[in-house]
Amino acid sequence: MSSRSHQISEIDRKRVVIDNYNGEKLVGILHETGSKDVVIVCHGFQSWKERIPMINLAAAFQRQGTSAYRFDFPGNGESQGSFQYGNYRREAEDLRAVVQYFRAKERLITAIIGHSKGGNVVLLYASKYKDIPVVVNISGRFDLERGIEGRLGQNYLQRIRQNGFIDVRNKKGKFEYRVTEESLMDRLTTDTRAACLMIHQDCRVLTVHGSMDKIVPAEDAMEFDKFIPNNKVLIIEGADHEYTSHQDELASAVLDFVCSNCQSDGNTHIELPSCTRAGNLINSRI
Repeated sequence: MSSRSHQISEIDRKRVVIDNYNGEKLVGILHETGSKDVVIVCHGFQSWKERIPMINLAAAFQRQGTSAYRFDFPGNGESQGSFQYGNYRREAEDLRAVVQYFRAKERLITAIIGHSKGGNVVLLYASKYKDIPVVVNISGRFDLERGIEGRLGQNYLQRIRQNGFIDVRNKKGKFEYRVTEESLMDRLTTDTRAACLMIHQDCRVLTVHGSMDKIVPAEDAMEFDKFIPNNKVLIIEGADHEYTSHQDELASAVLDFVCSNCQSDGNTHIELPSCTRAGNLINSRI
């Protein structure tokens, strides 16, 4: 990672469209610095690449001199495809298509970063492919059975089996998305614990959570820590799920952790060039 501060301009942000394995176009923005290294940033449930955490994280790496790519999963934002409830493992394959695209361009993927559902996706990726040295899970949910009733209502499994689906509407009654039994079971059968145990011990993982997160409780961060072999936990005091008032703390913590990889002697790690930021995070709160 370059020690110089990269001067950001709109010219440095390039629209890059990547085909996934289903022939759908994934639309993303590459914060280009000219570095060989690329960090990939993944959004969460019903979100997209233009949400503040994704923009700020990509911009922070760009200012530091490392290119970053933020993109929309299928059915979200500008990407093709239909939105599907669940889809954790399929989105891990979408991330795989992005990784392979940049590798074909002879770029090095130095880290994959995911927010909320994206945190689960990057961990699932790491459990299967074991080819990324640094993974950052921001506000991911450990127990995927939690949070469903809040969206689908009580007796959701009984109702979905009786009717075949549940339509989710917003507070104004406008239709948002349909949950089928298949898509619900995709979420319920995604085994977070097993995936965490399969992550290689040489893969360095940072789990970040806000102490005031009302969407995914902060105790989920400690559950991840029980099962990921090489994990550091950071709780940001007062931060909500979107890190609304804590964007600087979030970006600084992620940059420090990713940059500290350049100090590793592990043969499986991809070293970041000329990194001057040396994070020394331990399980902590800030």
